[in-house]
Amino acid sequence: MNYQPQASEAIFFMETVLNASERLAELPLFQEVDAALMMQILEEAGKFISDEIAPLNQTGDSEGAKFSQGQVTMPPGFAAAYQAFWRAGWASLTADTEDGGQGLPALLDGVLYEWLSAANHGWTMAPGLLHGAYECIKHHASDELKTAYLSKIGSGEWLATMCLTEPHAGSDLGSVHTKAHPTTDAQFRINGTKIFISGGEHDLTDNIVHLVLARLPDAPPGPKGLSLFLVPKFYNDGTRSAVYCERIEEKMGIHASPTCVMRFDDALGWMVGEANKGLNAMFIMMNAARLHVALQGVGLLDAAWQKANAYAHERRQMRAPKALETQHPNKQDHQGPDLIIAHPAIRRVLDTQRAWIDTSRVLAYETSLALDIAKHHPDANQREAANRWCALVTPVLKSACTDQGFHGASECLQVFGGHGYIREWGIEQHVRDARIAMIYEGTNEIQALDLLMRKVLVDGGANLVQLCDQLILDIDGTEADGAHAITQLNQLRAITAQAIEVAQQPTGATTLSAIAGDYLRLTHLALMGWAWRRIRAAIEADDPRWTGQDQALKSWVLPEFNMRLTIIQTQFAAL
Repeated sequence: MNYQPQASEAIFFMETVLNASERLAELPLFQEVDAALMMQILEEAGKFISDEIAPLNQTGDSEGAKFSQGQVTMPPGFAAAYQAFWRAGWASLTADTEDGGQGLPALLDGVLYEWLSAANHGWTMAPGLLHGAYECIKHHASDELKTAYLSKIGSGEWLATMCLTEPHAGSDLGSVHTKAHPTTDAQFRINGTKIFISGGEHDLTDNIVHLVLARLPDAPPGPKGLSLFLVPKFYNDGTRSAVYCERIEEKMGIHASPTCVMRFDDALGWMVGEANKGLNAMFIMMNAARLHVALQGVGLLDAAWQKANAYAHERRQMRAPKALETQHPNKQDHQGPDLIIAHPAIRRVLDTQRAWIDTSRVLAYETSLALDIAKHHPDANQREAANRWCALVTPVLKSACTDQGFHGASECLQVFGGHGYIREWGIEQHVRDARIAMIYEGTNEIQALDLLMRKVLVDGGANLVQLCDQLILDIDGTEADGAHAITQLNQLRAITAQAIEVAQQPTGATTLSAIAGDYLRLTHLALMGWAWRRIRAAIEADDPRWTGQDQALKSWVLPEFNMRLTIIQTQFAAL
């Protein structure tokens, strides 16, 4: 079964839950983007993905990208699908119209890439960095570089890479050794080796634009000595640069995406932005990518859930307990007591994963909206609030959604029993593909440290407290579930205040680093409580579509909040 995008589901979260078109109408750039237009775009995107991208998923996984003498050949059908993708305008949804784009909100782009990742994660790795590369060049490159490259990247006609990692320098970018020596004509010669470069070489496009971190001869040590450079595969006169793919990695998953070792051998390039401020420019790419990675987790979990749910409605085994047949509200699910969907253990798995999908979509779509508000809203206070949301919530989503994308897909595999472990059913590919999202664009451990040490402690928790206050005002506390969500947000505020105190103690930094992952998970669970209240306010109380998720959140998901809180409190008490 190929992944099936659901435009009506996306529009429900965007419109009914988050009032997207009403909020976008406050931004001069998007006043004409109404619900009807968004629905039309998403319906067409769903058709394209279902017809052109999803059918290539299993073939891409089994065939994989092929490497021979420095050249990479993509799996059958991939190049044609990519050409159709960018020519139809899907690669350029958010790029400005003057750069070959359509000037649409980040929200639509986020939904598109969620679906693409769910349908075919390996294929989607190719255009996945386009938006970040476009923003990086647009905001930091010289006019000459913009003229030569911006419209090609903005339209998706050319693909781009982000060349950071080196064999000795993974997360520690301050250890990057690649060198950049200036020439006499404002160019630079780049020398060094980069690893884990997604799409460093392929046959999807005529050119590949590499954005490379390197050091000038007189650069200071550490991350403050890094500059960013643009090195194309081909120059404007048709000559090829001295950038070589030495090999592609054999990986656990995303076999269709070539993960390349790239050697820069006196390759000519140009500086992007200012000297020794390369990370400032590069982080535009990384921050844009982190939300998309969170949506990869959501999409891959949805793809696994779709397969497991369909299988559970077809697979017949032993008879389920009679009590469930009469008590479960979703009676229409049961075509017989011997279907495994009738078993409590299976229903728990499916309802839990769908609760994660639904609440994570609300949070991710809200973050996409915040990106547009932070960039385009005429009110400075609105921009500030949106920036606060993005700064705090993006690392939370990147970590929590990708963690659940992997572990939840594994739970969905369990629904299949032994058949799930067999390749022909397709579920095991989702588990393998999802695992990488917990690692790249900053490991989930780094996301946790970023949240607690760089986002919360740096301002004494002020922004986190403001965020909690904002969410509490949005919740109806007169009902029991709403009061519980408010309690958890207040507990998050209280433990944050304790963390600020712990930071002042001699061993406080060590303790906080150890519980950073628990703190991030705690934060996400509190956010899920808010997201669920938004959904509940938008639906009929007895709508069977949501009954299973409601029970799963109360019984299996949100109780984890108390466990994480206890872990943190225990560590603090031990100081």
